[in-house]
This record gives sequence, C-alpha cells and structure tokens, in this order.
Amino acid sequence: MSEKLYSNEFDATMQMISGKWKVMILYELHEHPMRRFSELQRYIKDISHKTLSNQLRQMEEDDLLVRTVYPEVPPRVEYSLSAKGTSLIPLLEMICNWGLEHVPPQQIKRLLCDE
Repeated sequence: MSEKLYSNEFDATMQMISGKWKVMILYELHEHPMRRFSELQRYIKDISHKTLSNQLRQMEEDDLLVRTVYPEVPPRVEYSLSAKGTSLIPLLEMICNWGLEHVPPQQIKRLLCDE
C-alpha cells in the first residue's frame, strides 16, 4: 500500500474525519469503548452495511480505531478507538460546541454532543 500524501496539515486532519458517518462512529466509540458492527449500524440507523464497512476500514487504515477479531465460531469482531482516534475527541467537541453556538437548532437534525 502506498503512503498517503496530503496538501497540508488541515487537509490531513479533514481527510481522516471526512465522510458522512466517521464523526458519529468516533463519538459512539468514545461513549461506548467497545462496539460490534451491528451495534454501530443500529446507532447510526441510516447507514448501509457497505458504507459502514468502508468507513470502518478507512478509519482502521488511518489508525483511528482498532479492530479486534475473537477466535470464536461465529467470529466476533469489536471496534474501539485507538490512541490516535481518542486524541481527536477534544477537537471534535470544540467543533461540536461551535456548531451549537452558531447554527440554529432547527437546522440540526441530530445532536451528538449532548447525547
């Protein structure tokens, strides 16, 4: 796999958290440190199986989360935040607070910060 290149430090950060559902995944794993695929899918509700798989794979490649496979039948897989993923939480909380202060509540479909 070739190394990713970013235009600048802002681009690097934004690419790692961009995607419709990545912030929700990060917040859910922050609130509940171990989650199975089906639990993440239930929490997000509108995400397809394929999209969740792709976003989890990208986040694993970016070292934002850890995927643990347990040697059971059927296999059990759980996801948790890595140290790198956990380090994003204060940044996401600042962005969330900014949104709460500057965006009218009726324009926000679902609150993550106050859940």
